[in-house]
Amino acid sequence: MESGRAIIMGASSGMGFRIAELLLEKGWKLGVAARREELLQPMKNTFPNQVITARIDVNDVEADKQLLQLTEQMGGVDLYLHVSGIGKQNMELQPEIELGTVETNGLGFTRCITAIYNYMASHEGGQIAAISSIAGTKGLGAAPSYSATKAFQNTYLEALEQQAHMRHLNIHITDIRPGFVATPLLGEQPNYPMLMDTNAAASEIVRYVLRKSHVHVLDWRYRILTFFWSLCPRCLWRRLPIR
Repeated sequence: MESGRAIIMGASSGMGFRIAELLLEKGWKLGVAARREELLQPMKNTFPNQVITARIDVNDVEADKQLLQLTEQMGGVDLYLHVSGIGKQNMELQPEIELGTVETNGLGFTRCITAIYNYMASHEGGQIAAISSIAGTKGLGAAPSYSATKAFQNTYLEALEQQAHMRHLNIHITDIRPGFVATPLLGEQPNYPMLMDTNAAASEIVRYVLRKSHVHVLDWRYRILTFFWSLCPRCLWRRLPIR
C-alpha cells in the first residue's frame, strides 16, 4: 500500500507523532487523534491539506463514536493505527497505576479497535495495526498490569484476525511488539537495556505495517530475547529479577 487514508490514535507525541510524520512524507491523508489536540496543531499547520485533527480520549465512553465521526470526516479509512497506551513499573502495586493501565490499555484499546473493526466489516475492509509490546510475552513482576494488558492486546488482535478469516472479511491485522523505545512513555529514561532510537523504531514500524505483517517484534535483539523468554519454564521464570 503506497498511500491512502490512515487514522492514528495517540499521535500527539513520541512514536505516534513520528509515525504520522513518516506517513505524511509518503503522501498519506491522516486523521490524527489524541487527548491533547492542541499538540497536533503544528502537524496540521505544516500539512494543511493532508491532516484532520480530533480530540479523542480512549477512556471516554464516547471515544468510539468520536472515532467513527473522524472516520466519516476522512471519507473512510484504509489503515487504523492504535498507538495510544500507558505503562509504568509498579513494584509497590499502587492501585491507581494498575487500574489506570487496565482502563487505557484494556478498555480504551478495545473500545477503539472494535469500533473501527465493525466499521471496516460493514464497508470495504482495511488494515488495523496496533503497537503492543514485548511485555506481553511473559508476566513481568515490575509492571504487572502493563504486561498483562499487552498480553491481552496480543491475544485480542490474534482473535480478530481469526474472526475476520471466519467471516470472510477483508480486514488485515498487524501486531507490532517493540521493546524499550526512547519516548516520553519511559519518563526520564533511566538505564533501560537495549534502548531503541525513536526515529529508527518508527521507520521499522512503518515499513512492517505497510508490508501488512501479521506480527513483528522490534528489533532483532528483542526477537532473540523474547524467543528465549517464551521457552523459559514458569518454575524458573518466577525466580528471575527482571525489571
